[in-house]
Amino acid sequence: MKISHSVSGAIRRFSYWIANGTVGHPLLDGVDYFDEFRESPSLLERAYAIFVNNLELDEAGNVLNAKYAEQRAAQYIRQYCVPGYVADPPFEDSEELNLY
Repeated sequence: MKISHSVSGAIRRFSYWIANGTVGHPLLDGVDYFDEFRESPSLLERAYAIFVNNLELDEAGNVLNAKYAEQRAAQYIRQYCVPGYVADPPFEDSEELNLY
């Protein structure tokens, strides 16, 4: 079984927003996370893990919450890059530790 077009589309859009600097708008406005990605590639890996681990699908494989998943990934990036920022709610192990 392959992933649905809905899932691949959500991942493509997330990748586009990461690449053009608009992921998590407006949460990451003014945060230069590209340098952090170069210095710590695991930040990008973890952002993708959080995005994918938060996706919820219906029975047909359609993504139900892409914006929420994007916001959680953006919160992680901001928490990494901005001292003192803490995501609310805090991240659960199921969100960020499943790097399969």
